[in-house]
Amino acid sequence: MNAPHDWLQRFHERDPIALAKIITIVENRQPGYQELLDALYPRTGNAYRIGITGPPGAGKSSLVNSLVPLYRAEVKTVAILACDPTSPFSGGALLGDRIRMQDLVANDDGVFIRSMATRGSLGGLAQAAQEVALVLEAFGFDLILLETIGVGQVEIDIAQAADSVVVVLVPQSGDVIQAMKAGLMEIADIFCINKADQGEADIFYRNLQAMLSLAMRDWFPPIVQTVATANQGIEKLKEAIEKHRAFLGEEGLRARRRARLRAFIQELIEQELRVRLWDGSRLRDLEEQLERVWEKTVSPHQVARHLLKQLGISRAA
Repeated sequence: MNAPHDWLQRFHERDPIALAKIITIVENRQPGYQELLDALYPRTGNAYRIGITGPPGAGKSSLVNSLVPLYRAEVKTVAILACDPTSPFSGGALLGDRIRMQDLVANDDGVFIRSMATRGSLGGLAQAAQEVALVLEAFGFDLILLETIGVGQVEIDIAQAADSVVVVLVPQSGDVIQAMKAGLMEIADIFCINKADQGEADIFYRNLQAMLSLAMRDWFPPIVQTVATANQGIEKLKEAIEKHRAFLGEEGLRARRRARLRAFIQELIEQELRVRLWDGSRLRDLEEQLERVWEKTVSPHQVARHLLKQLGISRAA
């Protein structure tokens, strides 16, 4: 069995088998995965990331399936990272997206597809997706499409992971205000009303436009109507993505990516602190302290400070 670093040479030679193997090592947090990411990081930063998010059944996979050929016509290599609902049986990703997209990769080595399980992430994106995106960048893909389910929560994950975010809705999505409550207005750079050949699409469009007009933003998210299964409106969607990319410019893109890196580093630190905090001894300590909190001899805040002190973290002034 090859050690993680044994795959690096083949990875640098653009071997898709090595790419898939390294992604597996990273996704499953196998020994040596952090060192692999350290070695690959200098090669990252050249891919443009597009987030495609929205509720189940909105036709996100069909949109991706139609978008990819337009980018491939420009001789751009494309990686698709499809974050699927977690299987209740295996804990792995349900591979519906990959099955539907097999035509893209059947005769085209310029397209790569990987499915990942959300593993309960509120934003619909697995915690390891950021790291896998870095691996894809290091491999040399020009474009990375991050497809994730919309789960009715603020989709911070996808907003932090992408350069441009497309929120996909359908006329039957229900009240536009509900969509806004889900935080979609804050993260969307482009709205796509898919299945626009169905009833009430125009009413939905006007309601969404009216809602967006209330927001104070430098960039007003365009609304594109598509019928992905009939390949209608796909070029307009691509144009909207390119206009947002141009709007960001070098300075805006740099600012967005720096903010993404800051949030990612904070997440890594918090994750490591959680692991160290809740080791066996501190869990036992928590149970003992819990009894005192229950009896009201100490407060929850006192216990929290006590446990943090064990990590050498004192209360902020």
